[in-house]
Amino acid sequence: MGRADRPHRQKIASNGWVAHDPMEIYRNTLAAAAESIKKTGVDPGAIIGVGISNQRETALVWDRASGVPVYDAVVWHCPRGAEICGRLSAQGEAVRARTGLRLSPYFSAAKIAWILEHTGDHKNLCAGTIDAWLVYKLTGNFKTDWSNASRTQLLNLLDLAWDGEICGLFGIDPGILPEICDSNAHFGETDFEGLLPRAVPIRGVLGDSHGALFGQGCLDRGMAKATYGTGSSVMVNTGDKPVFCDSVVTSLAWGRDGKLNYVLEGNINYTGAVIKWLVEDVGLLSSSREAGKIAASANPDDTAYLVPAFSGLGAPHWAPEARACLGGMTRSTGRAEIVRAAEESIAFQIADVVRAMEEESSRRGFDLSLTELRVDGGPAGDPFLMQFQSDILNLPLSVPEREELSAAGAAYMAGLSLGLYPSSVFSRIKRTRYDPAMDEEDRTRRYRRWQEAVRMVTGRGRP
Repeated sequence: MGRADRPHRQKIASNGWVAHDPMEIYRNTLAAAAESIKKTGVDPGAIIGVGISNQRETALVWDRASGVPVYDAVVWHCPRGAEICGRLSAQGEAVRARTGLRLSPYFSAAKIAWILEHTGDHKNLCAGTIDAWLVYKLTGNFKTDWSNASRTQLLNLLDLAWDGEICGLFGIDPGILPEICDSNAHFGETDFEGLLPRAVPIRGVLGDSHGALFGQGCLDRGMAKATYGTGSSVMVNTGDKPVFCDSVVTSLAWGRDGKLNYVLEGNINYTGAVIKWLVEDVGLLSSSREAGKIAASANPDDTAYLVPAFSGLGAPHWAPEARACLGGMTRSTGRAEIVRAAEESIAFQIADVVRAMEEESSRRGFDLSLTELRVDGGPAGDPFLMQFQSDILNLPLSVPEREELSAAGAAYMAGLSLGLYPSSVFSRIKRTRYDPAMDEEDRTRRYRRWQEAVRMVTGRGRP
């Protein structure tokens, strides 16, 4: 394995704003590339191409001539654009109809607008997401791909261009945004500042969740994946036509050789972070690796539940005002039962998104009945959670041997475009399968109890 990691500093203000140093991100990219080559022992001269997978929605603005950022990168979950979105609330439906995204500071548009409003009068600027920044620094070209562009809230999904009217609402000149390319386009060439003996092309760029979808081999309509991380992303490939729903968002999966694929996606705020909360804040676990084993020892008849709305609920409820709740406890509820409730809350939230996607798409005449869910991320290595996820969805789960699918997806995209991999590369992925084993009555009873808990914390919930 040539995996290499370089953490960068989280600049967290007292009001909850979060930023990253763009130059540190670039330096870490160079350092991680060097370490990866060292770990594998590969001859640097044998490297023929590069793929980039990046954290989506994080945005920055820099001087086009000097390459110097005018401000730190504003991180995906930073809420500082909320006031800007509030000013545009009357245009929220128009924004969603054109971009497929709910008006929210979560997306890049409000972040870029905030930077422009708070950094004075600059000329000759570039504004973009982290992929565009890295491509610019590595090659000198200013480009992004369809997956990242579709998450900025500035791309018109029907016209397939930066939307001048939407950009105008946010006070952003479309001229400072990057050229949009296919995800397997030639983005430029780089030698990683002398790390390689010759420059090689960047031939794969994907936002991280899109990279995981591609890395899972979900290339055809109706194929779905869930990525478990701090939060989670559930994505379904809807083929070459966009499907617009109220409770989840619509984006572009990728562009390959002039052909586009669209996705429906639901993002969840707290999944893996729930277990981290048990470890770091509550002290019920010494390590997240204990969670599944402890949960499996719980009293199966205990009725405790946890709704982890620590910062509201995301898709499909969209209830930012909701707050977390631990309830349904009895005298028999103890450590194991609370841990199990936390584990189950992850699976219930994934199920909420999947059900919303299937129900809403069906009402719009688009059959999205899933036959399998492919999953990845650290929590996918938890057998208790995976079996419960399969049970509550009543769907088989497929867990690949490789954990980091986002980076693998970008590597596959680049390798396929360069002829390094055969088209059958995805069939070679080793997977563990989980099949549903819960009876229908038990599944219905458990899910109904979850829905009642969600209604309690939101005041509305889903029927």
